[in-house]
Amino acid sequence: MKVTLITGASGGIGEAFARQLAKEGHNLLLIARSVNKLKSLCGELSQQYKITAHYLPIDLAQQGSDARIAAEVRDKNLEVDWLINNAGIGSGGDLLEYTMDEYRNMMHLNMDAMVALTHQFLPAMRARKSGTIINVGSMAGFNGSPYMNVYAATKGFVMYFTEALWEENRLYNIHAMLLCPGATATGFFDAAKIGSERKSSFSTKKMETPEQVVAAAMKGLQKKSMLTISGFQNKVMKALLRFIPVKAGMKMYGNMMRKNLNLEIK
Repeated sequence: MKVTLITGASGGIGEAFARQLAKEGHNLLLIARSVNKLKSLCGELSQQYKITAHYLPIDLAQQGSDARIAAEVRDKNLEVDWLINNAGIGSGGDLLEYTMDEYRNMMHLNMDAMVALTHQFLPAMRARKSGTIINVGSMAGFNGSPYMNVYAATKGFVMYFTEALWEENRLYNIHAMLLCPGATATGFFDAAKIGSERKSSFSTKKMETPEQVVAAAMKGLQKKSMLTISGFQNKVMKALLRFIPVKAGMKMYGNMMRKNLNLEIK
């Protein structure tokens, strides 16, 4: 049975992907840490859209998680036709506000897990000469981002990895696409300590919804795009980046983040 594997599927953009693709008739394999959320979502989508939805509660930041997922796929006799590497975690604040264990966890989840899952399921896609891989990056990945430093660097890795993946696999009829949302109304900002925990000035009112991000991704796939940026303002911002000197851009972004995060320089 062909399935679409989605990581970080218990909420936000991952859940929105699951709902949209179930509506389009995809069978699913949903990955996240929360067993209760996954079980509830699979039951709901299976009943509503008459698809088959499997789930596997697992922490992708743990070594060997990709092998466990691959074993589950083999045991259930599944074929991963679409792979959506969506799981990730962010940070907001000065470099020294986080421990190295927190950074290692972020780097493993945002980079290593994505590469490992791609490496696990790409051989079968090449053998079938069909497949779709969506890697969720970020607008922060296009340049260095003061006060989101390590997070932005991991998303830069996602960008470069996906660009090369697109070229290496297009002759196998496998489409790889980088999806870059900007600020999106998910739990990301609270998890990254950018939200209410810091009493910051970030607001979800002007953010895109996960459903809008997924709608942009689906349009990008139809166009066979290598890169899909979600949101008009984000597209304009990406275009403007070419004309702003790096040092000036870092100062502008740094000043904005210090204000938004209510940071005091001592």
